[in-house]
Amino acid sequence: MAKKVMMYGGVQFEDSIENYLNRESASICQFLHFLCIEDISQYLERTVYANKSWHYKYNISSMIKLFIVMCFRQLSYEKTVASLTEEEAILLAFCDNNGVVKLPSSKTLHNFVKYRLGEDGITEIMMLVGERILKLAQIKEAKIDSTPLEASRYDKYADYNPHYKCKMDKAHITMVGTYPVFMTHTNGKAGDTHELIKHIQALKKMNADIDMYSADTGYKAFKNHADIWYHLNARPVIAYPKNAVISKEGEMDKIDHWVNKMWFLGGNILASTEEKLKFLYEIGMSKQVGMNLRNQNMRDESFYELYKKRGECESKHGHIKDVVKFDIRRIRAESRKLYSLLNFVAYQLLVLTEIQNGFEKRNSFGSFY
Repeated sequence: MAKKVMMYGGVQFEDSIENYLNRESASICQFLHFLCIEDISQYLERTVYANKSWHYKYNISSMIKLFIVMCFRQLSYEKTVASLTEEEAILLAFCDNNGVVKLPSSKTLHNFVKYRLGEDGITEIMMLVGERILKLAQIKEAKIDSTPLEASRYDKYADYNPHYKCKMDKAHITMVGTYPVFMTHTNGKAGDTHELIKHIQALKKMNADIDMYSADTGYKAFKNHADIWYHLNARPVIAYPKNAVISKEGEMDKIDHWVNKMWFLGGNILASTEEKLKFLYEIGMSKQVGMNLRNQNMRDESFYELYKKRGECESKHGHIKDVVKFDIRRIRAESRKLYSLLNFVAYQLLVLTEIQNGFEKRNSFGSFY
């Protein structure tokens, strides 16, 4: 477990996160004290704070940790700042070189979240944290699923989803193992299948090294199969309907037919199967590629054993909703995406703290307040 040394009042203290894990309750600030995001903070300072040197800057990693506290405690901006003790402020590094505690006002925290960062800045943090999780976790299996962000039954801006029987928006979440790495926010009736390409592009940008990417029937489009295989070099493990049949257009004789027919574009009937499929994808015939990949899954007796691995999605989504405010009740329509992303990133950073400190037990932050 990590140890950390800090100075306060001219005295040096050494502390370890182990000191807080077995307590019945401990401050979330003691947990976040051991979160290392200095490189992320430096990146944000070069981008978010570029050309804004005219005002006093709080430490960006401290501001990020403060919004995690806000999301974890599910408080308003004003109550979050008021809830911090002097010790907690020191743990979050809100003190100057002389040891004087300088907390931001609630308006400063609000300005940092909503205007300094905004949706783009929070998404950037999500990408950086997701990439860090992928690198540290070294897990080869990814999965995607959507979960409802529930609204009030009287909300005139939220869609009613007949499947979930509530008014809601949707969060589409990609995880590696049980670690959340990327999320998109849509309205409550949005189709799942169109979101997958955004997640694939994000994983590609994060340099994800995965062997398989699983999804339920909401993402069953043939193009989704082909996109996963082509862009991530991973096996698409996507559930298919019970009445699904082998697609003739995806059989190798048809693949060979189209490759041969497109010889003038570079099709080579003597190439390997992988090269033929890549060729068809690149000339715009991704549907045939997806059919071939789904046919392979339908013939594979081990397919359902692989698919079972995505069963953790719902329990993980439930845990996110237990830890942070992962719904859209009492949030203005224009701010819903911002705050759903913010809460997701706060949860990501809590998970990252566990990974960085080598926790064997996951979700260890449940006992903190």
